[in-house]
Amino acid sequence: MLLNFTSALYLGLRHPSHALRPWSALTAGAPANLVQPEGARLAAQKLADLIGCERAILLPSTLHAFWDLFGLLVNRNIAIYLDTGSYPILHWGGERATARGVPLRMFPHHDVERLRQMLRADMSKGMQPVIAADGFCPACAATAPVKEYLQLAREHGGYLLLDDTQALGVFGQNPQDAHPYGRGGGGSLRLHKVYGPEVIVISSLAKGFGVPVTVLAGSRKLVDWFTDQSETRVHCSPPSVAVIHAVEHALQINTGYGDQLRRHLVRLVRSFSRLLAAAGIHLLGGLFPVQTLRPTNGLNIVRLHDALSNHGIHSVLHRGHSDRRAQLSFILTARHELEDVRQTAEILRQIIDARKCTPCSAY
Repeated sequence: MLLNFTSALYLGLRHPSHALRPWSALTAGAPANLVQPEGARLAAQKLADLIGCERAILLPSTLHAFWDLFGLLVNRNIAIYLDTGSYPILHWGGERATARGVPLRMFPHHDVERLRQMLRADMSKGMQPVIAADGFCPACAATAPVKEYLQLAREHGGYLLLDDTQALGVFGQNPQDAHPYGRGGGGSLRLHKVYGPEVIVISSLAKGFGVPVTVLAGSRKLVDWFTDQSETRVHCSPPSVAVIHAVEHALQINTGYGDQLRRHLVRLVRSFSRLLAAAGIHLLGGLFPVQTLRPTNGLNIVRLHDALSNHGIHSVLHRGHSDRRAQLSFILTARHELEDVRQTAEILRQIIDARKCTPCSAY
């Protein structure tokens, strides 16, 4: 038996070459500001429509996007307010702006009141705030207070910048009992029903949609400005033709039966959580497909990870978001079956029972 719970391809999309439109060359050998791959503009616009923005552009990675965007924003009178729980690449972009003299303020994870206090204290300086955060945090299994962040950005004449990589493809509009993630997979703006020219969304498609490419979406004015002023589009190649065709394929699947994949995924998550809870083993993660063992007295996480590997079950060994202790996570995807989670839950129970741990007690 070999079961892999380390892949973040949440919808299970893989895009084999035979499923994509063919191509005669991967790249034109010219920078992105001179040549856009055929189909890139249409794919970007479809993503903008899905996310809930007026316009979008495709870039090779989130590193390109954040590096570029923060490098351009320094030409405006801005200050960055960065959620401490944000993904490291967002921090790296902020650090580039800081190196060019832009004030960078860190506020506690999802702490709207503290952010409000910081913005009020800085009002006299007359700078436009850029409030930067992840749309969803797998570490604490919580969506960001997007509506509150956006309201504060509007009150102070600034922007809300979201890294929505985790949410895109998973969350959508109007969550209901039959569709707990919501419909469509458009991400945080659709989930929270927020829109406006103050919002900038940067998302990798490498997780939910299984394509190693990034979309930057926002108002028509902002995306046109970014396209015209971008530095990486002058000095870097655009996403390859193969990648653009994979984006097309991902959007076709999402339109055709993406909601079915999301329903299957949530059934897996619920089943895994229920089976482990019945054995006294509790998980953090809510309904999100990243499920983490709750910290437990007497449970050696490293040894547990090794024991699972010996049984052919690959899990993610990592450090906690805040306390940096070892943690063990299982990433479920739509390619898993109910039998996979049943077997994994049973083996996990057997290993813990054999080590005479007390998995139901937490620190």
